[in-house]
Amino acid sequence: MLREFYPDLCFEIVAMSTTGDKILDTALSKIGEKSLFTKELENALERNEVDLVVHSLKDLPTSLPPGFTIGAICKRENPLDAVVFHPKNCGKTLSLLPEKSVIGTSSLRRAAQLKKKFPQLEFRDIRGNLNTRLKKLDEKEDFSAIILAAAGLKRMGWENRIGQLLSPEDCLYAVGQGALAVEVRAKDQETLNMVSVLHDGETVLCCIAERAFMKHLEGGCSVPVAVNTMLKDGQLYLTGAVYSLDGSDSLKETMQASVNYPQRNEDGPNDDVQHVGITAKNVSGQAQEAAENLGIELASLLLSKGAKHILRVARQLNDAC
Repeated sequence: MLREFYPDLCFEIVAMSTTGDKILDTALSKIGEKSLFTKELENALERNEVDLVVHSLKDLPTSLPPGFTIGAICKRENPLDAVVFHPKNCGKTLSLLPEKSVIGTSSLRRAAQLKKKFPQLEFRDIRGNLNTRLKKLDEKEDFSAIILAAAGLKRMGWENRIGQLLSPEDCLYAVGQGALAVEVRAKDQETLNMVSVLHDGETVLCCIAERAFMKHLEGGCSVPVAVNTMLKDGQLYLTGAVYSLDGSDSLKETMQASVNYPQRNEDGPNDDVQHVGITAKNVSGQAQEAAENLGIELASLLLSKGAKHILRVARQLNDAC
């Protein structure tokens, strides 16, 4: 994408592995490391070995290490979760699977919501990259289906493996799911300016609201927190929910806010203001602020209704498992 904007620049891609890629025998929620998929990349950025790093936004903690910022969020791919079925279950849906069918997912969020929706099914951890997980599904009889992000399958060209898309009524998605984030050094103005052309305004506002919601709840991968956002006619709608590990206890609310503010072009001291780690110079600052406040207000509403207790119990049970 950058080559299209800057045909005269040379871009070298450096592939790297992270802790999260290497530890495949433990559930992500058990490792207790907030930057599982980001630390090695950020170390390379800090040492000036690379100028920018690309992440799945949902892997980035809501508080970035000092000196870093998200300089661009690309247009969001489909954020929904998808079901990939074992070849013998081709053409089915989750509701049509036999009782006690085993579904693979490494996400507490997915498991909590789907356990409540499909109590007849069993849910079991499955780790590894997409190739590994699809291989485990296809070549063994351990799983009847696995749940993955539709965006990852689409980016890999495996959209044809999607047997069922889970609507927000079935399963709210993860904060930032489907969006790619470009992280840069916060003081590297040249690179920050360069990557800012990749910002997609609608995605930026949705993801700021989602990340603010998660941050105010103090959620993470060790607790089931889920969202759904929509921007329509200048109104940003945010649905947020928290769940107990088995999905039996939950809180879910929707709020909206106007983000219909014009972008001001004048330079000023607030140019590089970050909103939950995101620097978006080409998106209205007032709109970003409204999106962040929406996330905070929705989190506050859930906390006032007892979300803290649900999350605390979920954390304790997850740690004890």
